[in-house]
Amino acid sequence: MASSLSCSASDLIPLLSGGANATAAAAAAEYICGRFDTVAGKFTDAAYAIDNTYLLFSAYLVFSMQLGFAMLCAGSVRAKNTMNIMLTNVIDAAAGGLFYYLFGFAFAFGAPSNGFIGKHFFGMNDFPKPSFDYPYFLYQWTFAIAAAGITSGSIAERTQFVAYLIYSSFLTGLVYPIVSHWFWSSDGWASPARSHDLLFQSGVIDFAGSGVVHMVGGIAGLWGALIEGPRIGRFGQSSKPVALRGHSATLVVLGTFLLWFGWYGFNPGSFATIFKSYGTTPGDSFYGQWSAVGRTAVTTTLAGCTAALTTLFGKRLIDGYWNVTDVCNGLLGGFAAITSGCSVVEPWAALICGFVAAWVLMGFNKLAEKLEFDDPLEAAQLHGGCGAWGIIFTGLFADKRYVAEIFGGDPNRPYGLLMGGGGRLLAAHVVQILVITGWVSLTMGTLFYILHKLKLLRIPSEDEIAGVDPTSHGGLAYMYTEDEIKNGIMVKRTGGDNDDQGQLGV
Repeated sequence: MASSLSCSASDLIPLLSGGANATAAAAAAEYICGRFDTVAGKFTDAAYAIDNTYLLFSAYLVFSMQLGFAMLCAGSVRAKNTMNIMLTNVIDAAAGGLFYYLFGFAFAFGAPSNGFIGKHFFGMNDFPKPSFDYPYFLYQWTFAIAAAGITSGSIAERTQFVAYLIYSSFLTGLVYPIVSHWFWSSDGWASPARSHDLLFQSGVIDFAGSGVVHMVGGIAGLWGALIEGPRIGRFGQSSKPVALRGHSATLVVLGTFLLWFGWYGFNPGSFATIFKSYGTTPGDSFYGQWSAVGRTAVTTTLAGCTAALTTLFGKRLIDGYWNVTDVCNGLLGGFAAITSGCSVVEPWAALICGFVAAWVLMGFNKLAEKLEFDDPLEAAQLHGGCGAWGIIFTGLFADKRYVAEIFGGDPNRPYGLLMGGGGRLLAAHVVQILVITGWVSLTMGTLFYILHKLKLLRIPSEDEIAGVDPTSHGGLAYMYTEDEIKNGIMVKRTGGDNDDQGQLGV
């Protein structure tokens, strides 16, 4: 802005002097330019203030998603494991904050660096910079702990608490930051903001993290759940799946709405700035980044709504009933999918994204049952599967105009295959899916395997049967009468409708 609002005294002197009293004209020109520069500086300060306030508000919204994760997880597990899963969500935020401060932000955004990993800003040293101020760190930290929160759902109800501490610190301090460096740092080898040598001449447009956040968390959870194995009683002797229902649909719905609310910071907030006009003439100056922010909120909403309704009727056709928890997961699957392309697709395309995401989630859930894979929150299927679909979706439907506006103004930049933009962007996105899968499998898969071999991963079977809360956390999350605890029966209090849900010890 300062460069566009500039004043030169030498240019003003001829206009003010009129051929006479050049000394007075020079003084007047200097005075006018001094006042003008002061005003221009105030505009620049205002722009920084507006952008950073917008980013801070977005960070607060994304952080509220931690409460959403906590409530969703709590409602999706059995009552005897409620305190455990809620504590893991608190630890994700706390441990993630420390390790992201010490290492994570530097690995992700420590420029100048190479294409693989950042090398500056450890412990926020030499902060702030013109490119990075404190609100940016806070915003990126909320994304890092979101990835860790996804993983905790996959390994719920049978994991030792020490394993949560170790994996959460490792994920937020190393694994996730390196992935975010690849695709979001201006130095990253696959970043669309890279100034040269763009991957397939486009880079990867993973705007808010269908791959960087959701696939990372989902694949990490996949390996954790695979190595641990299913919960006791999840699959019978005939390999028929047994529903180990969560104890509170109320908490599931509450968590879902909190996540929905927070997603308006997750996706629109990823612009990081809002005070920017796209208009080229005075008549269209109303159109700017604020318009793109609004469009991103709209595409996010439409994808989630479409996925929810598709799941509602799809599950009705498949299973014969209307299930609120299935609909909530479908809604979140639509959000996870649109997160990649939310800023570069038209609203009508978001409907396609949500529709397909719902079927991707339902399909992966059926596959998980056949393979006897147990994920209490469907996190691997939802975030991993729907996140991967979202990456493919962006490669197919990214709009030429929006890609050019957001990523540098080059009208020849590759865009969606089905929008006439060729296959380069889609090819880059296929590469993203492969490298994220490989990196997270190598790092988190190895970590979970080591924890398993050291007997630090899964709790003893007797503790799992009794519940993690009474065996590891000093008591249950809810108050029961002595008779209920003595008999181990919660059916009347919780409204359970099967033996597993009705028994404290099963």
